[in-house]
Amino acid sequence: MQAQIQALLAAMGGATGGAERGAAEVSRGYQMEVAKPAIFSGEAGKVGEFVTTCRLYLRMKMREATVEEQVFWVLSHAQGGSVDVWKENVMEELESEEIEYKTVEEFLMTLKKEFGGGEEELVKVAELRKLEQEGRTMEEFVQEFKRVARGSGYKRRPLVEEFKRGINGGIRRKLMELENPLTSIEQWYRRAIALDRNWRENRKEEERLREKKEQGEEAPKQEQKQSLP
Repeated sequence: MQAQIQALLAAMGGATGGAERGAAEVSRGYQMEVAKPAIFSGEAGKVGEFVTTCRLYLRMKMREATVEEQVFWVLSHAQGGSVDVWKENVMEELESEEIEYKTVEEFLMTLKKEFGGGEEELVKVAELRKLEQEGRTMEEFVQEFKRVARGSGYKRRPLVEEFKRGINGGIRRKLMELENPLTSIEQWYRRAIALDRNWRENRKEEERLREKKEQGEEAPKQEQKQSLP
């Protein structure tokens, strides 16, 4: 089965149409480096990341390929574990024309549903509940929080509560004491980032002033030493 996929991928590169597509990609600037997905073996907690990486690569590097070529390319990165049997079934159904995907996005959603389902949501929820800011900047934490929250099923108030729990206590207290309470998760993101950024800038300024003061106190001592007989 894997040999069939590899043969098709090789044919894609060697065909005249492939050369024409290659020229078109060069003219459109598609020579930038784009990470390929890691091999997917069917783990529910990794299906979301796999689909996202495949989607990005296909859009950036294989936009001109046919839907069939794109589907086979994705299948070539699905190996091992529970995914092998599923891949074989998909291959047979495609070859017998029992199924046909009009877009690669339709196929990716089928893959995600097959290996994600409720289990992926449970994995995301568990990860979200353990997530804490700690030493990270708020920008870093917000991006990580968004990544984990995607697919967790959490929305609106429950999502806000998880975000409040995860951020550092000082910023959480300041945000909860605001005269006009924040209502949406986007408002929490923006205000938390602004507070964290201001705190870090003030901390740098205080450190700079402290060093300047210490240097100023050190100067008279050096002058006193030089004046001693």
